[in-house]
Amino acid sequence: MGLRRTGDGALGFAPVRIFPIAAVVLLAGCKAAPEIAAVVTGGAAGAATGSPAVGFAVGVATDAGANYAFRTTTRNWHQAEQDAIAATAGVLPVGGKADWKIEHFVPIGNEHGRLEVLRAVDSPLASCKEIAFSVDEGDGPGLQRAWFTTSICKQTKAWKWAAAEPAVERWGFLQ
Repeated sequence: MGLRRTGDGALGFAPVRIFPIAAVVLLAGCKAAPEIAAVVTGGAAGAATGSPAVGFAVGVATDAGANYAFRTTTRNWHQAEQDAIAATAGVLPVGGKADWKIEHFVPIGNEHGRLEVLRAVDSPLASCKEIAFSVDEGDGPGLQRAWFTTSICKQTKAWKWAAAEPAVERWGFLQ
C-alpha cells in the first residue's frame, strides 16, 4: 500500500490484508458493501491513529460516501437497462416480439430477456406502449424467466420508461 509499497508496516497486517477483500465485495454489488467498507476503513484509521473517535468519524464518512456511490451506480445501471428495453420495444409494432440485452462497462449486472408489445396507447399528450418483458437467468434447460409489465412513452428523440410500479419489485426504490 502507499506510494513506496510500505506493505503492512504502517497500518498493521489486518487492514492491509482485508482492504482487497472489501474492494471485491464493493465491486460485486453487495448491498452491505458500504457498511463493510465503513467498518474496514474505520477500523484501519482507528488502529493507525490510536483514536477510536477518528476511526468512528472515518467509518461514518466512508459509509456515507460508499452509499452515495453504490446508489448512484446502481441507479445508472438500472436506467440503462430500462432504456435498452424501451429502445428495443419502441421500434416494434403491437404484437411484435424481440430479444433485449444490456452490457455494462463493468461486466456486473448484465441482463437479457424477451419482450412483447401488448398494445399502443396514443393520446394528444404522448404516444405510449404497454409491454411485457422478461429477465432471463441461466441457459438451456436451466433457463428461468421472470416476467414484468410496464409502459414506455416516446419522448422527442427516444422511447423512455414511463411507469414506476413494475420497477418497484424488480429495482426497489432505485428507479
